[in-house]
Amino acid sequence: MDSNTANEWAELLKALAHPTRLQIVAELLKGTKCVTDIQDILPASQSNISQHLTVLRNARLVDFAQDGAQRCYYASRPKLALTLITLLGEGEPPIRKSKDDLDREKLTAGGACCVR
Repeated sequence: MDSNTANEWAELLKALAHPTRLQIVAELLKGTKCVTDIQDILPASQSNISQHLTVLRNARLVDFAQDGAQRCYYASRPKLALTLITLLGEGEPPIRKSKDDLDREKLTAGGACCVR
């Protein structure tokens, strides 16, 4: 993978690195929605949703059409978005490990064990 491709994938995945943005993309895969429609579904302010939509638009995952005074958003790359959402939604989310767990793993990583 060349550095341009790696950068593009990193930006795309970074755009999906927020729970609200994942939820927005999942909702837009169901159909076009205006910001007020999304606000009715997600517990976020209109300005917050608009900021998330800007990030998703910059990553070229969503785009909008003007409907009078409102912008209505849609998934601009639905196949890619669906694949990523499905992949991210499979199984259980990763478990966050505590510092003690990480320290314990470091001690045992090289085959060393404190219990004999």
